Amino acid sequence: MSLLNNKPEKKPLSNVNHSETADDTHSDELSFVHDAVLLPETVAAVLGVKSLPKQTSSEGKGSNDDQNSLKASGIYVDATFGRGGHSRLLLSQLADDAQLIVFDKDPTAISVAQELASADSRVTVVHDSFATLTDSLVAMGITEVDGLMADLGISSPQIDDGSRGFSFMRDGAVDMRMDTSRGQSVAEWLETVDDETLANVLYEFGEERHSRRIARAIKQMECYESTLELAEVIKVAHPNWQRGKHPATQSFQAMRIFINNELGDVDVFLEQSIPILKSGGQLAVISFHSLEDRRIKQFLQRHSKGQYPEDENLPMPPNRPRYFSKPKRVGPSKAETSQNPRARSAWLRMATRTDTVYEQKTAL
Repeated sequence: MSLLNNKPEKKPLSNVNHSETADDTHSDELSFVHDAVLLPETVAAVLGVKSLPKQTSSEGKGSNDDQNSLKASGIYVDATFGRGGHSRLLLSQLADDAQLIVFDKDPTAISVAQELASADSRVTVVHDSFATLTDSLVAMGITEVDGLMADLGISSPQIDDGSRGFSFMRDGAVDMRMDTSRGQSVAEWLETVDDETLANVLYEFGEERHSRRIARAIKQMECYESTLELAEVIKVAHPNWQRGKHPATQSFQAMRIFINNELGDVDVFLEQSIPILKSGGQLAVISFHSLEDRRIKQFLQRHSKGQYPEDENLPMPPNRPRYFSKPKRVGPSKAETSQNPRARSAWLRMATRTDTVYEQKTAL
């Protein structure tokens, strides 16, 4: 993945959702509760309906009651299981013969998913990145699915658990890996990275204007054992604090995104959605900051219009396949953001797979 040159931009940067890396400062206790964002909207989108049947007391519990269920058949994928909010509501709308494959990098999330799978035979669990979507499904004998959904970014339990290293409000090891069973931690990376590369990471993945100054301060630290110490160094080095936003917000986001290759995985996942979705299949993806949302938006625009950057300067652009219908975007309601402030910058983008035959050579 190439890094951008660390040059200041003249126009204001897009807002980055600091709720992914910031903690709710009004709570001092660990709270491992995760409210699934845009829950009914996402499940309705992946099922290809405008809205779900009205739920009663069984809502989101995996119940398959005829009165409250669409009884949809088919194969569906939750590419980011998390704590299973979207999966459970989806299961409540599926028929007994349907299948749900869930992916996640996080070992804790996988433990929760395995508990669900032990109670519901329709569920299959994959402990891996959704970037392995095609290979993982083919290994199960699955070549096409009816629906794909993903809730990108970091979950509330990951933020609220200081030991994971995502939080700059609770102390812990400087880890930040989604999958703690493999790969390099942020602390290990910081020990060896040079100032310029670190500055470029902070700028590209955190849109941090003061990346060079912050990078120099970080590299002057004697060790990287404490998230609170790291956050304090960034805080002191940052010359321009924004009201209501911790100065370390964008730097922590950048290091987390980089160490987990989050944007690279998103790109790979989106491209794999084209050949794996059957005609009429639904794609529904939730994002929380501009770096992710921009990728999803541009991907769906390209593949719904058949217009690609390499064709712009051609006198007679070739006809390109249109793999998706016109995409739609939905944001959280005022009621949801009031109940769950971390939903305030979420966007759900959705589109339907057309009947255009997938051509490998034309995909970007």
